[in-house]
Amino acid sequence: MQKNKKTPIESHELSTSGLTTKLALARLKVEGFNELPTKNRRDFLRIFLDVIREPMFALLVGGGVVYLLLGDRIDAIFLLVFACLSVSITIVQESRSEHVLDALRNLASPRALVVRDGKQQTISGREVVRGDYLIIAEGERISADAKLLSAQDLLVDESQLTGESVPVAKSMYAKNPQEMMLFAGSLVVRGSGTALVEAIVLNTEMGKIGGALSTIETEQPHLQKQIKHLVRNFAIIGSLAGLIAVALYGFLRGSWLEAMLSGIALGMSLLPQEFPLVMAVFMAMGAWRISQARVLTRRASAIESLGATTVLCTDKTGTLTKNKMTVVAIVSQTEDWQSSSNSLFGIQTQVVLEAALYASQSPATDPMDIAIQTLAKTKIIDTYQERTRLAPLHAYGLRPDCFAVGNAFKQSSANTLFTKGALEAILPICTLSDDEKSKIHAQAETLAKQGIRVLAVARSVISDASKENFPSSLKDYSCEYLGLIGLADPLRNHVPQAIQECHTAGIKVLMITGDYPVTARAIAQQAGIQADVVITGDEIEKMSDQALANALKTSYIFARIKPNQKLRLVQILKKNGEVVAMTGDGVNDAPAIKAANIGISMGGRGTDVAREASSIVLLDDDFSAIVKTIRLGRRIYDNLRKAIEYIIAVHIPIAGLAILPLLFGMPLILNPIHIAFLEMLIDPACSIVFEAEAEESNVMSRTPRNTKEPLVLRKRVLWAIAQGSTVLLILSMMLLWATLLKMPEDAIRTFLFTSLVMMNVGLILVNRTFSASLMRAIFKPNRALLILISLVYSVLAITVFWQPARVVFHFGEFNWQLFTVSLVASFGLLILLEGIKMVWFDLNKKVKTN
Repeated sequence: MQKNKKTPIESHELSTSGLTTKLALARLKVEGFNELPTKNRRDFLRIFLDVIREPMFALLVGGGVVYLLLGDRIDAIFLLVFACLSVSITIVQESRSEHVLDALRNLASPRALVVRDGKQQTISGREVVRGDYLIIAEGERISADAKLLSAQDLLVDESQLTGESVPVAKSMYAKNPQEMMLFAGSLVVRGSGTALVEAIVLNTEMGKIGGALSTIETEQPHLQKQIKHLVRNFAIIGSLAGLIAVALYGFLRGSWLEAMLSGIALGMSLLPQEFPLVMAVFMAMGAWRISQARVLTRRASAIESLGATTVLCTDKTGTLTKNKMTVVAIVSQTEDWQSSSNSLFGIQTQVVLEAALYASQSPATDPMDIAIQTLAKTKIIDTYQERTRLAPLHAYGLRPDCFAVGNAFKQSSANTLFTKGALEAILPICTLSDDEKSKIHAQAETLAKQGIRVLAVARSVISDASKENFPSSLKDYSCEYLGLIGLADPLRNHVPQAIQECHTAGIKVLMITGDYPVTARAIAQQAGIQADVVITGDEIEKMSDQALANALKTSYIFARIKPNQKLRLVQILKKNGEVVAMTGDGVNDAPAIKAANIGISMGGRGTDVAREASSIVLLDDDFSAIVKTIRLGRRIYDNLRKAIEYIIAVHIPIAGLAILPLLFGMPLILNPIHIAFLEMLIDPACSIVFEAEAEESNVMSRTPRNTKEPLVLRKRVLWAIAQGSTVLLILSMMLLWATLLKMPEDAIRTFLFTSLVMMNVGLILVNRTFSASLMRAIFKPNRALLILISLVYSVLAITVFWQPARVVFHFGEFNWQLFTVSLVASFGLLILLEGIKMVWFDLNKKVKTN
């Protein structure tokens, strides 16, 4: 190549303004989103078919058919109407869940940094269009097929496309045209570059072979397994009870059609159709609620684990701090510039800043590079403008064995390398005496004690180097040390409070950072993390697993940590029985993120590979959002338990009233139509009302939940059975009293059904909170509950007052005296169960909800 010929980056990177927003939107409208069809999405038809295959729907239709055979057309029509209503409610709720999941899938899609209207913008990968100008950085997932315009030490993993695990180098000087293209689905392992989008969606190489991947899981394996066991057990019991009921009624009373009705009623009363609905709604709405805290749940299993977190491993930069870096100090061997003072910006200070600028990427994406370029714009404007016009001859990206980056440029008659990075990486490649090194370490220590991040800057003149024979690593250079760059990144305002909340909740917070130990300690002290001991990566390398396990019990800060050491820390913590949440943002953080029980990636500065390895993405990179998510996770799990306990409790009196008349020769109280009406109350109660319940007052002041315990504890199951049995006992006494008074059959049915509906509401109120408090049970705010109760009592009033409705439900005339008895009994039930709850869970000592 001729020396005076412009490189591709000069002609494209700096002159392009990218597409206009208007043109991009026009192409998006014509060509569609840059995404493959989602196989797992459930559309209306699929949801409808799934619902009508449910046993409850079959029982409702079966009941309607039996009524037709008996000649009771009105009952048949209304039962079929209830069947349609049941299907409609389920479809609406599950469709709502699917819409929530669609929104979350859009958030979870890979991102792309593009130039639109002359400005850099981060957009969803699905919004990339042909002609977009992409800025490529390490850790990103390429969103479309694109022609390479520039490359700096660019290495790409194309294994999803080719099956080859070895990364491929990309270069503008490659002879093979394939090495000058970036393909959708490939992953940038190292380096940076720019590219022009040529194909999207099905026109990409990935699209042609149909390599679509799902980005969100819609089910939760551990809980799903427990729910399936519950459903199976209830279904077996319900089927056997239904068959026995049919046999008893048929042989004892001789009417087999009515026997089938009684069997259907009993089967409906025992069939827990609400369990799958509750799981679908809770998981989708839980992920949606968490997203309102600016946190994306990529895997529903994270919701289950959140409340059980015992150790939270967090990075420092951008998570505890604001990730808004500014250069506050430049220290050379002869000059000391501080932004807070009026110190002179001397020649040596300018040399250090120039070298740091040339060692940075352009355009900048890293916060430290942005901070350096921001200062350069005001202090060395001519050098800054020159840097934006130049492309490096060779670039060195950050590597696990060398915490430094560098760029080589053609300057005058020689090539010059500029490099910046950690002291441990830069000082060994510089020619310095021991005294000089000691002085530099002292300068760095002084800055670090103020919580300032320190980078060393150096350069090396290369007399003879071509594109093909640059050294493979920065370690192979002999450099001239220039000075230190100090960058400040203030602590986020809410971090100390969030850290304290973690401590109260029994969660240990560890800071794991690649920063200087003294800087890490200073920031930890500001955040409220115990900072007595700081363990470095070099010290970890010398420790046995047992020694490190012991150190983890008393140490909270780990500095100068390499990616493989992060993974080792996570593995040992898990081996010690901890439930680990791990944050990270880079390519090399992915193994540790994936190994953790809850992997957390950064949505702002995080790479796509880190996001793909994680189960949770912090859209704002804010530590306090993690704590909010843990709080929400505990709330979701609590409310799921409440819903399950309510479902168990409410089915006992319904089943009891369906089978008692068979055993004692009484008239049937509940027919399929009555149970269908009750399901209209139970379905929204367990899925919507309980999901919307506010958190418990002690949600963040109790120890983390044991992950080995089942969804519903034995003690809680017994409590649910006790609730249902109490309701059944009271209703049985009311049935016996009404029978002894020789009330008409339709009057007994009205009396018992009204009481059952009221007591059902009482069960909802009792299960709203784990603690025993009548006032909280009644007055604790829940808009969904108020709407549900209003609708239930309105419909109940219609069924007992309106003559056509009474005919359908086989009710007698409304009796105010019996209604008063029902009302008093229901309120008495509420008081009784709250009293039993107080004794049951020994609230006088200490409430233990887990």
